[in-house]
Amino acid sequence: MVYHISTISWPDIYGVSLFGLFFVLAFLAEIYATRFPTQEQGLSSSIAIYPAALFILGPSFAVLLVFLISITSGVVFFYFELKENRRSFTYIIGFNTSQLVLAISFAGFILTAFAHPTLLPDQLREIGIALLAFGGYIFLNTGLVSGIIGLTTQKRFFSTWKTNIREFSLQYVVLFILALLLVILYGISFWHTFLGILPLAMVHSAFYSSMRLQTESRTVLEKISQLLDHRDNYTAAHSATVEELAGAIARELKLPEKEIEEIEIAARVHDIGKIGIPDAILLKPGKLTPKEWEVIKRHPVIGADIIQELAIYAPIVDLVRYEHERWDGSGYPRGLKGEEIPRGARVIAAADIYNALTTDRPYRPAYTPQAATDLIKEMRGKDLDPEVADALLRVIKAQDLYDGHSIGIFK
Repeated sequence: MVYHISTISWPDIYGVSLFGLFFVLAFLAEIYATRFPTQEQGLSSSIAIYPAALFILGPSFAVLLVFLISITSGVVFFYFELKENRRSFTYIIGFNTSQLVLAISFAGFILTAFAHPTLLPDQLREIGIALLAFGGYIFLNTGLVSGIIGLTTQKRFFSTWKTNIREFSLQYVVLFILALLLVILYGISFWHTFLGILPLAMVHSAFYSSMRLQTESRTVLEKISQLLDHRDNYTAAHSATVEELAGAIARELKLPEKEIEEIEIAARVHDIGKIGIPDAILLKPGKLTPKEWEVIKRHPVIGADIIQELAIYAPIVDLVRYEHERWDGSGYPRGLKGEEIPRGARVIAAADIYNALTTDRPYRPAYTPQAATDLIKEMRGKDLDPEVADALLRVIKAQDLYDGHSIGIFK
């Protein structure tokens, strides 16, 4: 940072004006960045603005721009949230600023390595260099963010990194094209650069619309969960615990991070179909009749039908639909067996069964943790996938649940 500031040579009035324009646009982009509920990372049109500043004004100005924006937007965005905890506030601002400065510096290094302190791409070779620099910026930026996520959560670094690149790859391509557009417009004249504000705003709006769809979809299911909570307190508490336990089992199996996230989301809503079960059956304190049991067995299908209408839940529909299938084919709704059952559904089933065993029900008291684990061992290879059952038992042991005490995620 100090090196880049010491090498700054102020350009003409148009260069200074462009710096000011980029500062305003990037500040607004960071303040109103789109943060997706299924991702720890967000998207901002500043991802196009910073490289555009790099290509036009050079590394020193780009680093200065990133530094100023990170500090000012961070103070505005996080101050009220973290004003009571100054240490956390300082750490967050420091990390966000450092990782962005390092990322844009790395992109600048790539440019200078090709003898291009600035770049106005009008040939295929220059576009290739611009793409390489942009890729380096994204590579380091997402890598550093994924690293800190890995340090502060149970998520694996490379899985988180790969998921980010895969989930946002199309958006990154669009943002690269926007960066080139800003450069080309400035190459015509400074005033033409203002034409780039419209596509920047349109891209931001598209990101926001996508985020809003995901948020509203989750809100719908949260409302349904609240309704279930009023009807059956067991279901609401049960689903939250099953989500945590299923995630722990999936991590014990070393599944890909994306699959773990899908399992956790599905576990959270796996009983959502109970909204369609009459109270007389759902809350019945005694044993169900065969006819009543057939009604209960409809709830996975009802739940799958509910969530399949919401795009954000499309990947997990079968996990909800087949969570009550059993390894030996004795489950429902279709009697699938073995690996015919989606792996995520097998994981949720194990978490579901263990939590149900260790919870008081209207028709029986809870099993002790030791008795429940003994039953899980008996179910291995019958009701439960043997590999998943073994992973569950390892999680139970690691979480100290054999003697009824819980640590870690089950606090």
